[in-house]
Amino acid sequence: MTTLFLIILSTFLISLTSLVGAFALFLKEKLLNKILLILVAFSAGALIGGAFLHLIPEAINGVGAKEPAILKIFLYVIFGFCTFFILEQFINWHHHSAKTYSKVTPFSYLILISGSFHNFIDGLIIAGSFIISIPTGIAASLAVGIHEIPQEIGDFGVLVHGGFEKKKALLLNFLSALTLVLGGVVGFLLSQRLEGSIVFLLPFAAGNFIYIASSDLIPEIKEKVSTKRSLIHFSVFLLGIGLMWLLRIYT
Repeated sequence: MTTLFLIILSTFLISLTSLVGAFALFLKEKLLNKILLILVAFSAGALIGGAFLHLIPEAINGVGAKEPAILKIFLYVIFGFCTFFILEQFINWHHHSAKTYSKVTPFSYLILISGSFHNFIDGLIIAGSFIISIPTGIAASLAVGIHEIPQEIGDFGVLVHGGFEKKKALLLNFLSALTLVLGGVVGFLLSQRLEGSIVFLLPFAAGNFIYIASSDLIPEIKEKVSTKRSLIHFSVFLLGIGLMWLLRIYT
């Protein structure tokens, strides 16, 4: 099997993890509504954990310990954060200016855009790993696949909570996940030229994650609810961060 075939196969199989949200199609509407905010809380924790425990540290490792390079990494984090701040303002303006009413909230589109960007980066990373060696590529694919499962469940919950019908949310989440395959192919074709660029895509994606989690998702789970529900949401939020920490240690 060629390296390109392995890259395409691995990235496609990982893309299928986006379909884990299909379980929600078999849940009753009332039950699904009860767990949606829990999924939102989990996704927020996973985004924060992914940004601070995976993307930023990997970027810093890629540029070394020199202060100017590290400063540049954090400038890219800020750039990613500000980019999505501006993007959300545009989507929000367009959302309220549209002639036809839509119940889909702006942050739902941001989840799809951010997810696509994140998956594309994962594809680049997997391609680079396979180019180094097949065992390295397999290890990277497993790490990304494990990371994607809880993330995709959370993203599906966020999309439904944001106004998408369940079947449409599942389809859009899958299409977003397929950008991982695109990233893998691009990474293979341009592996030599992209080697340095990948490092600075990571903090940019981290900025996206931090913005979405802090500006959109966390406010959703801070709505006035009982103390018991608040504790549940916070615990699930910490669980999302904790899972990212465990993945950092053991993968």
